[in-house]
Amino acid sequence: MERRQLDHLAPEAGEESKLMEERDVLANVTRIADALSQADHLINGDAGALSQIAQSSRQIGRISDVAGSLTKDIEAALERAEVEISEVERALASAQANLEGDPGRMIALDDRLHELRQQARKHEVEADDLMALHDDLRQRLAAIEDKAGDLGKLAKARDEAAANYHAAREAISQSRQSAAGKLDALIMAELPPLKLEQARFMTKVTPLSDAQIGPRGGDAIRFEASTNPGMAEAAIDQIASGGELARFLLALKVVLSDSEAPATLIFDEVDAGVGGAVASAVGSRLARLGEQTQSIVITHSPQVAARGKHHYRISKSVAENGAISTTAMLDEDERVEELSRMLAGEKITDEAKAAARRLLEG
Repeated sequence: MERRQLDHLAPEAGEESKLMEERDVLANVTRIADALSQADHLINGDAGALSQIAQSSRQIGRISDVAGSLTKDIEAALERAEVEISEVERALASAQANLEGDPGRMIALDDRLHELRQQARKHEVEADDLMALHDDLRQRLAAIEDKAGDLGKLAKARDEAAANYHAAREAISQSRQSAAGKLDALIMAELPPLKLEQARFMTKVTPLSDAQIGPRGGDAIRFEASTNPGMAEAAIDQIASGGELARFLLALKVVLSDSEAPATLIFDEVDAGVGGAVASAVGSRLARLGEQTQSIVITHSPQVAARGKHHYRISKSVAENGAISTTAMLDEDERVEELSRMLAGEKITDEAKAAARRLLEG
């Protein structure tokens, strides 16, 4: 539709500028005619420029035989002036002959300018650029028409790609369902040592709507859990306490450590909210994880800290510019000292040191 309108209009390059120039001439035809007439009189009148130059040439010509080279340049300049003024005379005559006042033409110009500017606003271009736009639309349409066969090939390739995608999505979904069952069994085996023997863990794989499917397939994956008998499973982050969530995460990391790429894991107080046997179980699982993956554990639990291979103490001090944190690696005696402090507080007893040594040996 848009191209047909431009076909009918048939805009030309720079047409608006040309039409505006012609309109200005028609709107000022009387003023232009008067100026041309006055200029013609000044050139062709009895005392006009041509007459004055001719008289000057005759005067110089009378003395040329006696003036020698003195007037040679003057004669040449007068000849050139006469030629130039003659050109002006002819141009004035042509302009006067072509100058016409036509009210009908003025109406036609206004109508044409209106159509050009209306199409220019519609296509958000300058009116003088309509021809380039028209040519571009014609070329694009021609390219589409010429490639009708290619469009059919593209549609076929699209349908084949969609079929391949849906087949791959279904295969991935089945694989996820199988992997989810295996993961659940492995996680459930890790929960009793972490003192979550009453808990249940389930990886829920549910299909997405057609609008949601994408490069990662068509499944939504959610970890669900129940921490007490008779409690229905729900999203793990909604049902588990902070300590329970930390232990579920630890179980996941232990189970997945064999399949994951080498990495460094940082646990910030993963033992928060637990103590005693639970803390010992957490420490045991962290030690197992550390055998395969570099693990950094920040803890206040002596049962967890004792399972580490290397110990660092983080302390703060106050300086003029604020608090400064320092990290120092502990030797064997310092490890015993720090574990004893974690067990007994500020006042370290022999019993605390003995307990610390037992923890390190265990």
